[in-house]
Amino acid sequence: MKDDANESAEQGLTKRQLPRQLPRQPPRNELAALLRPAPGSAPVRWRVAGQPVGYPEALAEMDRMAEAIASGRADETVWLLEHPPLYTAGTSAQAQDLVEPDRFPIFQTGRGGQFTYHGPGQRVAYVMLDLKRRTPDVRRYVAALEEWLIAALAAFNVRGERREDRVGVWVRHPTKAGEGEDKIAAIGIRVRRWVTMHGISLNVEPDLGHFDGIVPCGVREHGVTSLVDLGLPVTMEDADIALRRAFEDVFGPTVDD
Repeated sequence: MKDDANESAEQGLTKRQLPRQLPRQPPRNELAALLRPAPGSAPVRWRVAGQPVGYPEALAEMDRMAEAIASGRADETVWLLEHPPLYTAGTSAQAQDLVEPDRFPIFQTGRGGQFTYHGPGQRVAYVMLDLKRRTPDVRRYVAALEEWLIAALAAFNVRGERREDRVGVWVRHPTKAGEGEDKIAAIGIRVRRWVTMHGISLNVEPDLGHFDGIVPCGVREHGVTSLVDLGLPVTMEDADIALRRAFEDVFGPTVDD
């Protein structure tokens, strides 16, 4: 019989569904202590795709790897890649948020969240960690993903922030006065047999106009941005280096796959 927490996680969690009895922003050292692997665990395999990967192919490979990890036949893995232009619909997607249904291919997915865009210039990281080897707590895991992204952005002197009522990581845009802010990174997860699936996406230099075909993550009041849109000449390689260093700070050592 499945653990209740894992049962609910399997349906795909968003931040709005997370219980609130724990602090939303626990100290970084607390996160690291809770999410780092047990002593003696193998380092996380760090895999980078050299070419864009189709969404169905990526899901099939992620499912295969997650099953192998859950069965103890494979090490935990982070898979970095780019997709060709496409939209995905999470478990909370609303039909009215699909503004241009004929613009790009649309894929239903088991992750939490609503509609999002993936495409060239956006770094997607599929994160397959065994929470049984760490801390089987989905709330802590989501907080750790946020911490990972915020730390990676800090490498470029960008201040990423959490929002209690919105999913993802947000930044104050220098061209927007007052409360103007945009989303720079998204989070959407699924957990099956306590192995995490899906993960994060960071906008490095995507075509931001491609987000116009949807209401990204159901948020109408704010826009999206990227590192290059913020005026930073960041390459995908730069972003990968920052992501790997920040990941190791939160989740533990990695090794090239």
